[in-house]
Amino acid sequence: MRLHRRELMAGSAAALAFSGLARSVEAQAQAATGETYVNQVTGYGPLVRDPNGLFDLPQGFSYRVISQGGETMSDGLLVPGQFDGMGCFPLGGSRVALVRNHELKGRSPSHRNWGPGGYHQERLDRLDKARAYDTYKDGRVLPGGTTTLVYDLATGETVSQHLSLAGTSTNCGGGITPWGSWLTCEETEEKPETADVSKPHGYVFEVPAAATGLVDPVPLKAMGRFDHEAVAIDPRTGIVYLTEDKGDGLFYRFIPTTPGKLAEGGKLQALAFRDAHGSDSSNHRDRVWNVGDWKQVDWIDLEDVDSPNDDLRARGHAAGATLVSRGEGIFWGDGELYLTATSGGPIERGQILRYVPSPDEGKRGERRRPGRLQLFVETTDEKSLNMGDNLTVAPWGHLIVCEDNYSDTLRNHLKGVTPDGRLYTIGRNVFQGNSELAGVCFAPDNQTMFVNIQYPGITLAITGPWSAVRT
Repeated sequence: MRLHRRELMAGSAAALAFSGLARSVEAQAQAATGETYVNQVTGYGPLVRDPNGLFDLPQGFSYRVISQGGETMSDGLLVPGQFDGMGCFPLGGSRVALVRNHELKGRSPSHRNWGPGGYHQERLDRLDKARAYDTYKDGRVLPGGTTTLVYDLATGETVSQHLSLAGTSTNCGGGITPWGSWLTCEETEEKPETADVSKPHGYVFEVPAAATGLVDPVPLKAMGRFDHEAVAIDPRTGIVYLTEDKGDGLFYRFIPTTPGKLAEGGKLQALAFRDAHGSDSSNHRDRVWNVGDWKQVDWIDLEDVDSPNDDLRARGHAAGATLVSRGEGIFWGDGELYLTATSGGPIERGQILRYVPSPDEGKRGERRRPGRLQLFVETTDEKSLNMGDNLTVAPWGHLIVCEDNYSDTLRNHLKGVTPDGRLYTIGRNVFQGNSELAGVCFAPDNQTMFVNIQYPGITLAITGPWSAVRT
């Protein structure tokens, strides 16, 4: 059952009790017994059942609820629901900014009720429509966008929250930039001809982390119009890599005209296996590669990237680009990036790919020294990794992956992945509804990990003995 905003934390099964800085959940969660996990390495050991029925963690770890959907923010608006991708940025001293996406769909009638204006949009008059990207055809601002949360690592206090981008739709993943901003991605191709919106959607928007109010909603159209999921930037070159959450999606790169100034435009391309243009990386029907295999790649130039016919991926594939099955989370590591293909693999429960750019990435010399893509992990048992989505590279060099499965019996977990591709469990969502986990990221001090429970919208700050991981 979906709860409305006013019911989010009000019902007896989902009431939040606050006690000082430690906020606990008094919800009866679905029992977590009977699950079997494939822990190929010890990690942090077995999970301990959370007496509050929210999130199970290993011994020695603890969480704090630092934000939830429906709270009143500093600007008088309400924290929107559907928490998704998120980035963490230093603000000086012990304070950080968390810029957080809200995957509220313009086409969903119920999502209007979960936006910053409230269940009856009674607070929308506090929002300057001139600062919003788009409205419904009746003039009300679309509910999607981003919020910025300021958190004090020293005190464990949420200092402030405010709406930082308004009037967008289906803000799913995104990515941090080296210059201190968040790129938020619309995972939709809504347009006035087919949906109750006034402008086309399917763009990337930039939100400076230090902004204290609404930012100007400028769509970065040269980065393409498609079902954007997430982005990662190579700090060496300034090239932006982009994923697409479609079963027949592509993996893109954007070479900016001026690195660091994305609004000035650039060139959009799609990845292709050099030895098999027009191939499919998913292994759904034909196995084209095995775990550990590397493929040299080419990059296919794309035309008409604003894609008024919503056919960019189809045209790219016809030109030779390789299909990636639901490309979602992506994160830049040490000279390389990792991305998830959420429904890749023979059982369609996920792959993790690793890309190492050419020493001449984006330049003429890359033809001689091409970039390489590896099949790093492929799920063969849904209890080991089940539809990995958002991910990050942890301070100790492992991947942390959020699961996004739709099972009524298998809970969504945070999974760790070692540099040699072995898995372990870090946490388990035991809150009612088994919502996906999203937005995992670390504070600059490497001591606090943040993660979102998408529905009904809860942000956790998790601390513990991170250095004690055993492999």
